[in-house]
Amino acid sequence: MRDAAINLRAKPEQRDLIDQAATLLGKNRSDFMLEAACERARAVVLDQVFFSLDEDKFKQFNELLDAPTVPNPGLKRLMAVQAPWAARAE
Repeated sequence: MRDAAINLRAKPEQRDLIDQAATLLGKNRSDFMLEAACERARAVVLDQVFFSLDEDKFKQFNELLDAPTVPNPGLKRLMAVQAPWAARAE
């Protein structure tokens, strides 16, 4: 059962294009948009968590992960900066 609302505004020409595509697939606008959005969301998430390497590249990757860390002053400075959304209100 669908009980979570997702609302958005679109230009009339965007809505018309979506409606045309949905009709071509025998779907209503909501089903078409939800399916398209979920497909894109899955692709984005998978792109961030999955990658493929051949055997040699995988070995090199593991060697880099297992290598001792090297001091990185730039990274140290970056990690010391407080995120703007974490700043305290004055």
